[in-house]
Amino acid sequence: MRSRVGRATTAAVLGGLLTAGCGSGNGGTDSSAADKGAATGGYPVTVTDCTGAGTTFTSAPKHIVTSNASSLELLLRLGAGDKVIGTGFPPGEGTLPGRLDAQAQRIKVLGETVIPKEKLLGSGADLYIDTFASMNMGGGMGDAPTEEEFEAAGIKHTFLKSTACAATGESPVTDLSAVEDDITSLGAVTGTSAKAKALVDGMKSKVDAVQKAVGGTPEGERPTYFFFDYDAGTKQPMAVCNRQIAHAVITLAGARNTFADCDGDYRQVGWEDVIAKDPDWIQLGVRNRGSETANDKAFDEAREWLETNPATKGLKAVEKGHFLRIGSERTTIAGVTNADTVEEIAKTLYPGKAGRP
Repeated sequence: MRSRVGRATTAAVLGGLLTAGCGSGNGGTDSSAADKGAATGGYPVTVTDCTGAGTTFTSAPKHIVTSNASSLELLLRLGAGDKVIGTGFPPGEGTLPGRLDAQAQRIKVLGETVIPKEKLLGSGADLYIDTFASMNMGGGMGDAPTEEEFEAAGIKHTFLKSTACAATGESPVTDLSAVEDDITSLGAVTGTSAKAKALVDGMKSKVDAVQKAVGGTPEGERPTYFFFDYDAGTKQPMAVCNRQIAHAVITLAGARNTFADCDGDYRQVGWEDVIAKDPDWIQLGVRNRGSETANDKAFDEAREWLETNPATKGLKAVEKGHFLRIGSERTTIAGVTNADTVEEIAKTLYPGKAGRP
């Protein structure tokens, strides 16, 4: 099923489902994203994983299982939702917008978190899209299937590379090219390349407009920015580091990630570290609760915690009320809405240049 594809030969391969550091220094994939399969919308199409191993498709998959809501959402946006037969980490009701939410709620849930190994292998899927890479299936559910087990079950195993490969990236991620390559790859694999191009073009248009407005701001004049992952716990903050897609989102919006010097995707830090950074702005990173009312309540709780906690109430951003109420998923998980978040952050930080928030 899988062939080893060396870096030297990836120009003939779709840089595909997953990257954030598996290719170029800016977090994008190699120029292989211009593969013939993607350009023509035809087959065969080959996609690679974080190590360069390739998976070839001679036709569109008919029965897809997704590891979580991010790859499910991308498939729905591409118009390939009718091929999805199951998912893990399902999106909560109301999490996705309108029509997408209705479609998502009809997808069979194979696991409220990670899909148990035996259930995944017995799902009848011919493709499993994985956002977690080497993540262990813990919690008594057994280990992730081996490539041999996937092959024996007739399941091709590919990745959402911009998320799954992030931790092993060789350099900071400063643009959304890895996400765009994921979308292009998914489009090529599922036969929806035209829609994939439209989604990518839309993302580029938004980011280009932001860059035109604030991209020339000198580094020293850019406000510092802390992503407060409220749902990760408040005892010790979880910092987004420079291999995480959120770092690219923050950078493209004209801000400076307070933990840009942290190599990797995430790192647990101490509040003393945040205090030392004393950010200009803080994003209240709250995961979608499924309704605007529930989300507002969670944002209020995150803000109140920062304003009343002795260790954080004296932070510059807290004293000035410099908070952004933007959900975690659209910032830290690869998707079309990453570009929307770039736009929203820029409009908040640069109202005179990027427009009003």
